[in-house]
Amino acid sequence: MYPLLRQLLFLLDPEQGHRLILNLLRFAQRIPGAVPLLRAIYGVRSNRLATEVMGLSFPNPVGLAAGLDKNAQCVPALLGLGFGSVELGTVTPVAQPGNSPKRLFRLPRQHALINRMGFPSVGVEKFLKNLRTDGKPGVIGINIGKNKNTPNEKAVDDYLTAFRSVYAIADYVAINISSPNTPQLRALQTGDALGDLLTALKHEQIMLGKTRRVYVPIALKIAPDLDTNELENIAALALLHKIDAVIATNSTIDRSGVEHELLSQEIGGLSGRPLKEKSTEVIRTLYNQLKGNIPIIGVGGIENADDAWEKMVAGADLVQVYTGFIYQGPAIAKRICGGLEKRIQVSGCKSLGEALEKARSGVHLMR
Repeated sequence: MYPLLRQLLFLLDPEQGHRLILNLLRFAQRIPGAVPLLRAIYGVRSNRLATEVMGLSFPNPVGLAAGLDKNAQCVPALLGLGFGSVELGTVTPVAQPGNSPKRLFRLPRQHALINRMGFPSVGVEKFLKNLRTDGKPGVIGINIGKNKNTPNEKAVDDYLTAFRSVYAIADYVAINISSPNTPQLRALQTGDALGDLLTALKHEQIMLGKTRRVYVPIALKIAPDLDTNELENIAALALLHKIDAVIATNSTIDRSGVEHELLSQEIGGLSGRPLKEKSTEVIRTLYNQLKGNIPIIGVGGIENADDAWEKMVAGADLVQVYTGFIYQGPAIAKRICGGLEKRIQVSGCKSLGEALEKARSGVHLMR
């Protein structure tokens, strides 16, 4: 069914197709019984896949990455598709249009996308209104970023503004300093800039935790285009500041392996299948540095259970999909979880965590 629908969607401009998907999900939410029906069709039911990360209980480890529902319009429907969590945004303190169209491109033969959206956002006030209207029937991450016209010297102020605003409603907050589509944003991943940002955010997290009596974890989202020294520095700072998780990775500016594609030279971040190995290697490097002291959320090129398992054996505690959802359709979370469930069964283990511990120790698990 979905392959036919995908053919029709792919006749549209990519951004028009994106809007159509969101409009269909929003329409479904207004039909009585539609969201429960989605859960009945696509829901994941497995106690062995439940996992605790960042002090939060996830019903399964497969989440939807930020970027699909930027403005918090489709939360119940997306959770109805079987995702263990949904990350919303990126949301900025003040509304902004993002970059000028065309800014989203498909590479169908590569199961990939290139985007240079540039954080289009309704702003945090409208974003929160949308989220409160829809409700929060599951684990929700909120991905925050700075406004395009905010210089890096003032970036901390933007992140603190957004962080304070979403703190009361988010289950965790993702700090996006790795999009390639906001000028100089990735410079915040290195040197004193990163240390200053993490210091300010951690202090704010502690203060808000005391006044509001709830601890909301911070996850740092990083790029796949960092070298080993840069990754080691990020790991050291994450440990120093007791950051709650690292999300690895955002999209890449590298075009290795897709140079022959007609649209490959479009400016923007490449996501999907060509990113898979690059992001997995980042996860592996981080895991060797963090040594399990900070959880990792693995993102990049995940289309099936084998891809997810590879990320998790490399060191990811949770995984997220985005481009895979576009190419594989609404059943992707259920299919991935079904494949992970089979791996647990053949391992003789009682849980996903136990099966991963065995696999990371070098014990081969049959599919």
